[in-house]
Amino acid sequence: MSAYLGIDVGTSGTKTVICREDGTILATATAEHPSYYPQPGWSEQEPEDWWKSTVQSVRQALSRAGVPSTEVRGIGLSGQMHGSVFLDGNGQVLRRAILWNDQRTAEQCRQIEEAAGGRANLIRMVGNPAFTGFTAPKILWLRQHEPHLYERTRKILLPKDYIRYRLTGEFVTEVSDASGTLLLDVAGRQWCKPLLARLQIAEELLPVCVESQEITGRLTGTAAQELGLSMGVPVVGGAGDQAAGAVGNGIVRTGVLSATMGTSGVVFAHSDHVQTDPQGRVHTMCHAVKGAWHLMGVVLSAGGSLQWFRNHFANAEMRLAAERQVDAYDLILALAEQAPPGAEGLLFLPHLTGERHPHADPYARGAWIGLTVRHGWRHLARAVVEGATLALRDCLEVMTELGIVPQQIRLSGGGARNPFWRQLQADIYGHRVALVNAREGPAFGVAILAMVGTGAYRSVPEACDATIRVTEEIAPRPAMVAFYERCYQEYRQLYPALRASFPRLAQLAQEQTNS
Repeated sequence: MSAYLGIDVGTSGTKTVICREDGTILATATAEHPSYYPQPGWSEQEPEDWWKSTVQSVRQALSRAGVPSTEVRGIGLSGQMHGSVFLDGNGQVLRRAILWNDQRTAEQCRQIEEAAGGRANLIRMVGNPAFTGFTAPKILWLRQHEPHLYERTRKILLPKDYIRYRLTGEFVTEVSDASGTLLLDVAGRQWCKPLLARLQIAEELLPVCVESQEITGRLTGTAAQELGLSMGVPVVGGAGDQAAGAVGNGIVRTGVLSATMGTSGVVFAHSDHVQTDPQGRVHTMCHAVKGAWHLMGVVLSAGGSLQWFRNHFANAEMRLAAERQVDAYDLILALAEQAPPGAEGLLFLPHLTGERHPHADPYARGAWIGLTVRHGWRHLARAVVEGATLALRDCLEVMTELGIVPQQIRLSGGGARNPFWRQLQADIYGHRVALVNAREGPAFGVAILAMVGTGAYRSVPEACDATIRVTEEIAPRPAMVAFYERCYQEYRQLYPALRASFPRLAQLAQEQTNS
């Protein structure tokens, strides 16, 4: 029997999925790794921690599945996008990786757009404007602020591609993840030589770029011994976490969208041709489906806002959850549900780590708006959940404006596991939402890519048809759709009204940090 591994190097940990080619999940395992925040707005991780969590999760999954190493036919890799790993000539890591949610590069984004001849021209070149989370501004930041390390840099890798290097010894990426570097000609699916020249970044610093299902190397003896696998297992290109998650949800044809409520929130739409928003309010990137693209709207702190609320305002619920051995989020959401819809006129902006879409503002800040003496803990919790969902609605509105017609929205992430939040999403989006049998996200998606790359299926859509099916649909409630439409119209006015204050507040915070 053939088995396939999907490895997803996420922000909080690495997840491994082992499945059969019919999609049956044999086992999963997750191992955590830490993050570091050396300054406000900075976010970093140690690549060595990713490798340790990869080894741990693969070994645990193999043990739970009881699968002999000889049955593993292929490995797919996914990971958090945009992170930058700088390696020297010996393949050694030079510094902590700068992550997707790091906001230090506002000035470098300005420099990139200026070098490209303006934002509109940059979008024409690489499909997207410059965002602080992207890889290219991080490269410029290193060159300007840590030149001694930049001079020693010989290769720049994305998080999952660093794991590929540890698995195979090869420096390779693939088109979906490379799209998020701001250095890929997204339409042409190759590195953008004109932009590299303008930014004075040598193409030799970048890995080879291939399609997502292509075999990129094979497991070395050293890596196989550490993981408990057989030497020579093929490793396919894989995908950035969002494209991988889309494959794992069957988002491989037009009309079917996904809404993922994880640490970040993402609305994802398949496209058979290149579509770009001239204003850069959503991403245009290569899909993990060969010859296809996708539109993607990203909210940096969607489910992350609820995590923040749990960590700082839900001590009692966390203690109770530990005593009952249940999930603290379920307790919080049950109490949030007790507050009335709209939380009695209380709205929440989830911009806790700046914002990506549709505002592209690293200085954006979170806020509760509308507080009165009537509001209590349950109202605050409900407003956070509604605010995160309204933020994804913002992204969906841009896609609709660009001609995307949602026939079905498939849910994943934490917002898909709770029935209250599922119904809330249907009501706020105003569309039917659905769950599928595959709940393992990006790790399952890249296991599917491994199946295609090693010949089990002829194409990604064929593999998805064989392994993924809808298990539940939730219809929006007309009265709640009308109510949340009014909430949304108020919500969308708040960021523009507060925008001018955000950089001034950031300056005040920086002054206190430096004093």
